[in-house]
Amino acid sequence: MLTLVLATSNEGKLQELRALLSDLPVEVIGMGEVVGDSFSVSETGHTFAENAVLKARAVCKESGLIAIGDDSGLEVDALGGRPGVRSRRFAHERATDAENNAALLRELAESDSREARFRCVLALATPFDSEIITVEGVCEGSILRAPRGSGGFGYDPLFVLAGADGRALGELSELEKNAVSHRGRAAQALRPKLVKLLNELLDGAERVAG
Repeated sequence: MLTLVLATSNEGKLQELRALLSDLPVEVIGMGEVVGDSFSVSETGHTFAENAVLKARAVCKESGLIAIGDDSGLEVDALGGRPGVRSRRFAHERATDAENNAALLRELAESDSREARFRCVLALATPFDSEIITVEGVCEGSILRAPRGSGGFGYDPLFVLAGADGRALGELSELEKNAVSHRGRAAQALRPKLVKLLNELLDGAERVAG
């Protein structure tokens, strides 16, 4: 069993990644378990990829373990791509999900354009290789005029996936959401790279299937 540290304090992200990688011989733990709850990474990047790399590199260096950085959020066309990398801090620096949702609805109140997408970048950093692997997952959709459902987290109650059955992500079960979400798609893209790393580390032991 290989330990992977997810470089986030977001419990929702941690639960989703654990579920998405549950069939692999890995244990996904939160960074607070190894570097302490007071440890934080300044998200100074201008893109999701830059921030994911910053988080993965910092937590890998601090913990000495393989780390996955996750940076993700919502891009709304009518807002020029906002909230983007400030998705978690859209309303203010310590905003709750409800406050961010309310702020988004206020900004879109007069707009008929509701097109948006969720984007997730995962970055994989190891203590024995300076190269950092990054992958991306995107799901297109639109923003509702009122939240629906109590599942998921973040903007899930306001987001309807394009081509789906009209339910918000907040109305989907965990299994349903992971099959179609931006994080689910990013995890699928990361899987072959993670399997390759696992097989290299096993060094002659029983290999992990891709």
